[in-house]
Amino acid sequence: MKKISEIESAYLKKDIPDFKPGDTVVVSVKVPEADKFRIHDFEGVVISRRGSGTNESFAVRKISFGEGVERVFALHSPTIDKITLVKKSKAKRSKLYYLRERIGKQATKVETEQ
Repeated sequence: MKKISEIESAYLKKDIPDFKPGDTVVVSVKVPEADKFRIHDFEGVVISRRGSGTNESFAVRKISFGEGVERVFALHSPTIDKITLVKKSKAKRSKLYYLRERIGKQATKVETEQ
């Protein structure tokens, strides 16, 4: 196990902010187009985080044109350009799947940190 963790440590990103479920983040993703890459920003509320090491991933949810959109990102993926923390919030749970049933402004409401 020690050898595996040593090899994996070379692939881990160092510039990841400390974010938890409930926080609002902007994930800049590299999208390939023909012979170059374009940066696409996806802003939303982190609804879950799972895994560890190179297998760690997180899910982000946003409301786009009245429709809920979720994307799951691998945290240490080379397609992620950067992750920016917009707003910290305090959630009482580690998985915020209850936001899926909420409509309108309540879908983005998470208890704010004092």
